[in-house]
Amino acid sequence: MTASQAAQAENGDWLVGNPTGLQLASALWVGSVGLLILGLQPVLLGALYSEGHVTGDELALVATAEMIAIAIGSAIVAMLLPARNMRWKSTVLLVLLALANVWTAYAGSPNALIGARTLAGLAEGGLVAVATELIARSRRAERIGGYFVTLQTLAQCALALILALYAVPRAGSAGGFIALGVVCLLSLAVAWTVPDDYADLPKEEQFANVATVPAITALLSIFCYFMFFGAVWAFLEPIGAQFGIDGRTVGLMVSASLAAQVIGAMTATIFEARIDYRFAITIIGIVAAISSVLLASGPGFSVFWAVALVMGFILLFIVPYQIRLAITADETRTAALLVPAAQLFGLAIGPVAASLLIEGDNFRLVPEFAAATALASVLLLGVFVLVARRRGQP
Repeated sequence: MTASQAAQAENGDWLVGNPTGLQLASALWVGSVGLLILGLQPVLLGALYSEGHVTGDELALVATAEMIAIAIGSAIVAMLLPARNMRWKSTVLLVLLALANVWTAYAGSPNALIGARTLAGLAEGGLVAVATELIARSRRAERIGGYFVTLQTLAQCALALILALYAVPRAGSAGGFIALGVVCLLSLAVAWTVPDDYADLPKEEQFANVATVPAITALLSIFCYFMFFGAVWAFLEPIGAQFGIDGRTVGLMVSASLAAQVIGAMTATIFEARIDYRFAITIIGIVAAISSVLLASGPGFSVFWAVALVMGFILLFIVPYQIRLAITADETRTAALLVPAAQLFGLAIGPVAASLLIEGDNFRLVPEFAAATALASVLLLGVFVLVARRRGQP
């Protein structure tokens, strides 16, 4: 047995390092705290709007600034900082996020809110990298990624319910953000069970590894898919209103969609090894495009409900396969570390790009734009497959 074979046997499911189950769970939880806002934005930002703290346009700026900051924060920590002293880094980031949430609760102007959520986004992105850095070191990165999205979505569902039923009705948006800050502080205990130093991945010339046609097309495919979801989700309520569906019903659809996301993530975790990633991404992209076209066609009540549930299911079902796509594109796994950034940029840019197509109260072009981005993600996957075959990749 060679030295490399011996190391592989010793590490088992890990390319480098050998974290315990508790350490893995802790890292996934810390990363999940960084993404809690994705499920809580409808509750917290909706409360800011209803209380008159921001206008509709200002609300969009607040949401977009935070999404872009999360993407930047995750990319900076994953690409530029060594995976050392992760317990201290997790602690500092959690405290910073707690302070940003308190700042948000007491911010007195839209500009202050944008500043607070930008700071929060940078900290949240760093926390996401705590999880994704460890996931990238696993031989079963797709499955661990499935566990990650399942955990974060379950946490979002539970906290969204608590905020909607108790914190926000009693203390308004400020109470919701304070509660989110408390979650950050409580998570400090978990931060000290994260692996302190992650073993190094081969990162020589890491930027060169990403600046290749396979890696770029893979990340662009992921970006376009999440543009589809971001565009539709941001305008789901006005799209529903255009076709006679009231806001309260759309709110129920959003809650049900979160539950569908949990089911989608759990299903992907079970079946990820049995379905080829190219087949999965292609089928899901086509389903996403069809769903968007249905939204643009003036759907009835039942069809609208069905589309909301389907979109929720496929959103997280696709994530393990996107991780496999990124790993196939770059075996050093540098591209895999940028998957969260590609997803979050897509979620942030999708609504902004779609908003340029809105004409008065006519939102029909928004789902049409979403259908185009979903098909673009499939087309980019096709480009990736052609290039990979020429290079002899599987």
